[in-house]
Amino acid sequence: MLLSDLIVPTLLCGVGLYGARRRVDVYGALTRGAEEGLTVLLHVLPSLVGLMTAIYMFRASGAADCLGRVLAPLLTALGIPPETAPLLLVRPVSGSGALAVGSELMETYGPDSYVGRVTAVMLGSSETTFYTVAVYYGAAGIHKTRYTIPAALAADAVMFFASALAVRALFGG
Repeated sequence: MLLSDLIVPTLLCGVGLYGARRRVDVYGALTRGAEEGLTVLLHVLPSLVGLMTAIYMFRASGAADCLGRVLAPLLTALGIPPETAPLLLVRPVSGSGALAVGSELMETYGPDSYVGRVTAVMLGSSETTFYTVAVYYGAAGIHKTRYTIPAALAADAVMFFASALAVRALFGG
């Protein structure tokens, strides 16, 4: 048995023993925490369902591919492979959708190609902005995002451009 296999059980036992030593109702605290988690889930779930439905409709309708073709000249001018356009559009909204697009790109172009490497860097260094805002702001009860989304999308745009530059500098392309 590996030491890593014992980390989670040891942590759980340690927390339980610590709580019991401090005379905390560990089971009561666990059930209250689970109840609060379910309450948060009920507040966040409608936003997530709407978000996931919208992204799957966007991809299934062909709008993502169409927008990618429209953006291709701009992306080429910026040094970003135009093949990654669907990833640029899906990543801020859906992590699982971005992984699907990334897998398709890797399968088509290969993981060691310029497109594959840029895809890998983009997947590893960007955030699912809208998903994150929906979950965390929904859980906190914040309804006005103010500058969060524009700032996060600007950071994502810079990251996409920097990904292409970094891969080109390291591996050529």
